[in-house]
Amino acid sequence: MRAGRHVEAVTDATFRLRPGTCLVLVGESGCGKSVLASALLGLLPGNAETAGSALLSDGLDLLAADERTLARTVRGRRVGLVPQSPAAHLTPVRTVRSQLAETVRELAPPPGGKAGLRAAAEAAAARAAFPAGHLDRHPHELSGGLAQRAATALALVGNAPLLLADEPTTGLDRDLVERTVDELRAHTGEAGRALLMITHDLAAAHRAADTVAVMYAGRIVELSPADAFFGAPGPRHPYARGLLDALPERAFTPVPGTPPELGNLPPGCAFAARCALADDTCRTVRPALTEGVACHRA
Repeated sequence: MRAGRHVEAVTDATFRLRPGTCLVLVGESGCGKSVLASALLGLLPGNAETAGSALLSDGLDLLAADERTLARTVRGRRVGLVPQSPAAHLTPVRTVRSQLAETVRELAPPPGGKAGLRAAAEAAAARAAFPAGHLDRHPHELSGGLAQRAATALALVGNAPLLLADEPTTGLDRDLVERTVDELRAHTGEAGRALLMITHDLAAAHRAADTVAVMYAGRIVELSPADAFFGAPGPRHPYARGLLDALPERAFTPVPGTPPELGNLPPGCAFAARCALADDTCRTVRPALTEGVACHRA
């Protein structure tokens, strides 16, 4: 940043995502979820620095790959993306149909010439519950929910082994949330593909996840099997417990306070100022992620 200042947007994020499974990242806005997804596809701004590795099953390191490799062999083909802001990713001067047809032609060309391409584009739209009557509209003519479904349809075309879905249910009503989550989950089950989903919607997370990763202030503070996280024994980190307790169908108790600035993180646990269990150790020593939880008091 300016004056040589650094912001730790994502730090020490370590996890494995097996074929046929879904890992869901949850946490408050600004905690680093979308930055992590952007890093995997080489979409960070020019002033960002990365370290470590992000390995696909064939050994390709996404963090070390050059732009040519990412553009020609990774994005859409090996790693698909449902973007957080679909309207900003759709080409504004072209219809949804033409964008779907172009994507199908590049990633999964069908037989049958123009007729086959048209049918494949319509099938891709139907897969994401995008209505056929809106295919000839431009992005500015779509509601937020329709733009989201158009982006989801585009992301699914290449049947990529890894799909990154960044807030894929934004702007959708509950029925469409469930249908979209089910379609993404079905994509995972077919041919052993994997899904990394980012969401604020804990009901959607519960519906999709095999594993839940909770992020706070740029770090993963809990990594848990979904059954244990949403059922018994429940989350172990106080922040993760607070997220569930804030749900209307549970205690409906808000998490007190606000997250710290990423450019001014405390020396100890970043959640200590908001945590009723925090002691002097929590405030001075940063906990490591050990046995799935980063908490001195877990």
